Amino acid sequence: MRGFLSTSSGLSSIGVVCAAALALPPALPAYAAVPAAGPAAAGPGGAVPGSTQSLPLAPTSRDRVLGGAPEQGLYRAHVRDFALVGVVWDDPDTELHGRVQVRSRSAATGRWSAWQDVETHGDEHGADPGTAERASGRVRGATAPLWVGDSDGVDVRVRAEAGGTGGRDAEPYWPLPSGMRLELVDPGKAAPPGDGGARGSRAGTGEDAADSMDAAYADTYAANAALAPFGATEIPALDRADTERELVALTEQAPSGKPYIGPRPRIVTRRGWGADESLRERGFVYTKKVKAAFVHHTASGNKYTCAQAPSVIRGIYRYHVKSMGWRDIGYNFLVDKCGTVYEGRAGGVTKAVLGAHTLGFNTDSMGIAVIGAYGSTKPSAAAVTGIAKLTAWKLGLFGADPRGKTYLKSGGGNLYPKGKSVRLNVISGHRDGYATDCPGKRLYGKLGTARSSAARYQGR
Repeated sequence: MRGFLSTSSGLSSIGVVCAAALALPPALPAYAAVPAAGPAAAGPGGAVPGSTQSLPLAPTSRDRVLGGAPEQGLYRAHVRDFALVGVVWDDPDTELHGRVQVRSRSAATGRWSAWQDVETHGDEHGADPGTAERASGRVRGATAPLWVGDSDGVDVRVRAEAGGTGGRDAEPYWPLPSGMRLELVDPGKAAPPGDGGARGSRAGTGEDAADSMDAAYADTYAANAALAPFGATEIPALDRADTERELVALTEQAPSGKPYIGPRPRIVTRRGWGADESLRERGFVYTKKVKAAFVHHTASGNKYTCAQAPSVIRGIYRYHVKSMGWRDIGYNFLVDKCGTVYEGRAGGVTKAVLGAHTLGFNTDSMGIAVIGAYGSTKPSAAAVTGIAKLTAWKLGLFGADPRGKTYLKSGGGNLYPKGKSVRLNVISGHRDGYATDCPGKRLYGKLGTARSSAARYQGR
């Protein structure tokens, strides 16, 4: 699944989601420019809402060359500021067999970046077939999102991959999906910590505005009510003894023996990373238990600082919901390169929330995404430790051994047919449940370390 849309020539072989040292074309394509809009007004607590610009792609001049690979693209010298990009198309069951590349212009310096590849991950992420989320009619096919930082200009190119279908009348290239659009996501600005969330911190927001914000987050707060006060931006870490006492309180029964559970790590709540709760669908969907954890990478690139991680998550959240048509962000948790753990899909961090992360195996599992791309880049030790601490605690709540094996029933995918009982590692990589590169070769190679560390944190 590699292909790209192109507005200019001179492609080079570069890794997925890595910057390419490709020279800029001598003349920019003559597309009509879109004037940039003014800044959005600040909302309660100083928050600035995010936005999404959805722009249709069009055939390029190279697409008209007889016998050439089908290409589509778009160039805009001036657009509203954005920081994350992706390409979507109409049918979520159609794969993009081609290569997608993008370059962006920095809003701060006015300089254009080098070309970067966007991972064309197809449908391996998402809700399981037959679920209400998958059958909503809103779901689209999509590439992975790419974080490019604060930008105000964009150039994208997509070229079809050679091959096509077999047979006597075989086409030399795969057809590009219909309805391709470039999504430019502005993650917005979160309210400063403490403003407009907790009931005692309403300075400058006005009583009505604070009440409105509290109401938007009310069910999210309630889902974590046993762990943190209303409006909390984080769920604090606990030591081993307090974690074991919490386990008794949550299960309302004393364990028969010493519980194998790791100390609870600090978790940044959805309020903490600034989730706009008006975007997602109301209510939550649960499964029976958490038997396994699937590790992913977001494939959004590594050009972010840990201070920017909340913005990256807000961008991915908006892309998953507004651009891809999911009910909420797909992952149950995210971990940044500094090892900080973030609450993902709403519904309560201790509960078996049904995610949309590993197509075919979302039931009775959780998805953990490390922010970044780890095909050729080594994940930080802090990120691997973050995975180990999170799984030691969350899997411990459900009595799972991080070093063990478990069985999950496939909901349908490209590796296992629907209904097949599959034996998997309790801590698996995305590629163990679906034919994909995710979570990247370098991160996948660290899962053994995560398993042994998680077991040690559990006291095994």
